[in-house]
Parts: sequence; structure tokens; C-alpha cells
Amino acid sequence: MINFKKSAVTVVAMGMLIAGLSGCQKEEGPVERAGKAVDNAVQDAGKKIEKAGEKIQDAADDAKK
Repeated sequence: MINFKKSAVTVVAMGMLIAGLSGCQKEEGPVERAGKAVDNAVQDAGKKIEKAGEKIQDAADDAKK
């Protein structure tokens, strides 16, 4: 019976710990939002540069013909 009580207390304590930690998550701050914006801008710029490179390659291929 004592072993069951220890197990029950352990399970309840772990549940409370998990519930408490999940409620402590903070929302992202201004620095994190700025970082995400920079990441998105870099990705967009990379895509545009890639498209420009493809257009240049296509123009070079057309010029050879």
C-alpha cells in the first residue's frame, strides 16, 4: 500500500510539473519577431536572385542560338 501511495504521489507531482511548465511559455518578443522578419527577407532575396540567374542563363542560351 505504501508503494502505491509513493507511485501516486510521483505521478501527481510529475503531472503538476508538466502542467506548470507548459503554462510558462512566453510569447515571442520584438527581437525574435525582427529575427524572423530578417530570415524571411533573406529567403525572398535569395529566391529573386535565383530567378534572375535563371533569366540570365536563358538569355545566354538564346543568344547562342
